[in-house]
Amino acid sequence: MVEPADPVPDDKDALKAALIEARAKLSGAEALIEHLQLVIAKMKREMFGPRSERSQRLLDQLELELEELAAARAEDEAKAEAAGVPVQGFTRRKAKRRNFPDHLPRRRVVHPAPASCPGCGSSKLSKIGEDITETLDVVPRQWLVTEHVREKFSCRACEKISQPPAPFHVIARGFAGASLLAMMLVGKYANHQPLNRQSEQYAREGIELSVSTMADHVGACAATLMPLYELIKAHVFAGERIHGDDTTVPVLAKVKTRTGRIWTYVRDDRPFGGRDPPAAVFFYSPDRGGLHPERHLAGYSGILQADAYSGFNKLYEPDRRPGPIIEAGCWAHARRKLFELADIAAKARNRKPTTISPIAFEAVRKFDAIFALERSINGSAAEVRVAARQKDAAPLVEDLIDWMRRERAKLSRHNEVAKAMDYMLKRIDAFTRFLEDGRICLSNNAAERTLRGIALGRKSWLFAGSDRGGERAAVMLTLIQTAKLNDVDPQAWLADVLARIADHKITDLAALLPWNWSSALRVGQAA
Repeated sequence: MVEPADPVPDDKDALKAALIEARAKLSGAEALIEHLQLVIAKMKREMFGPRSERSQRLLDQLELELEELAAARAEDEAKAEAAGVPVQGFTRRKAKRRNFPDHLPRRRVVHPAPASCPGCGSSKLSKIGEDITETLDVVPRQWLVTEHVREKFSCRACEKISQPPAPFHVIARGFAGASLLAMMLVGKYANHQPLNRQSEQYAREGIELSVSTMADHVGACAATLMPLYELIKAHVFAGERIHGDDTTVPVLAKVKTRTGRIWTYVRDDRPFGGRDPPAAVFFYSPDRGGLHPERHLAGYSGILQADAYSGFNKLYEPDRRPGPIIEAGCWAHARRKLFELADIAAKARNRKPTTISPIAFEAVRKFDAIFALERSINGSAAEVRVAARQKDAAPLVEDLIDWMRRERAKLSRHNEVAKAMDYMLKRIDAFTRFLEDGRICLSNNAAERTLRGIALGRKSWLFAGSDRGGERAAVMLTLIQTAKLNDVDPQAWLADVLARIADHKITDLAALLPWNWSSALRVGQAA
């Protein structure tokens, strides 16, 4: 039952008071919304690297508050219009025309024209044009059963019965189609929906799929797709430079959860004009021991862009076989340590009386000038980047290092700013190597971006079920994140690959990799 709108007061003073109140509410909401939009944009702009989890939670909270305020403003507008109160207390931003994608199907609804002229009553009407207003809508997900019919034939000459061979199933003796399996995988590993939640959602739509059955499907798909995982891994470690990083992942244990690690290595040559497609490979380990990156990178010799984790140190030794890995420092990590000491907003939220470090504040300012120059040459060829760095960035880097050494000499070794400076000063060769090699990036953000989904997903799936589950997650994350890096829809790609991989030539599996798959798709669409 629809509740009637609040009655409009007949009294002139009461109506004026209602108008003033409505204007005040809407103006206040508009001002607060603009303030929150400014704060969110500033946070996104200032954080060059991936946001820390605390900053991410703060940003999520601000965006949620902005969402609630926008909804409240729309509700107040609707109530004011229903009550007949003119609202002119603020000037809304001019609405932009929405251009919905051309590939979406259109459903044309023609509203009946008047039979006669509303002015004179004449029926002699002639169409002179039309106005079209577009709204975006959605059709609920549709489930269907595909019937594979194999007709039998009997030969009248020899009475032999013939029949087409049974169609391939992604899972032996399985009943789930490739599209359904792809939806499960993307839901679990990209959208962070555990299988029990997916099962409940399917049940609400009238489809009963138990969690154990879905888990069997996920495991079988991981085994089926393992050859593609190996191809992506080989492609990543064939790169001249890779990014490396890791993050925690809780793992279910008998008494309490324990902490495992998910490692990622990313190949992305686009910042220095490389034409090879980007890709990311993931590994799981039950702990953070240095033997794990040594095993991951056993056959690699090139440039490793990473943080100062001590487990990488053996990789940089000169006598390493097949050769030493070249260390490249992450300026975003170095800046972050100083930024935390100069973060005025964070200090203001702290109840304890604290002071902002002017040294850290000045260091961040100098870092930002170097980052600004680097953004201007992103995507250029390696030779162009080196020339620009030698001309513009090298003087700023030299000035920063000299300044840090002078200021560091005045500080105690226990000082937090001194510790932040030592992080960079003790590894100065790794941090200045980018001035001589255009392939090296200023930061390790490429690896941290691929791990961001895991940090967010931990809030949803809470923990991995076992070490095997962590290894399986590494395989699926490799496939999904590589598809995303190549601007390929992971669900569409996985659905097509699962439907074709069993009949595909083992010698031509590379054609199913995301970058080759998308190229073939574009060629097919053009034809």
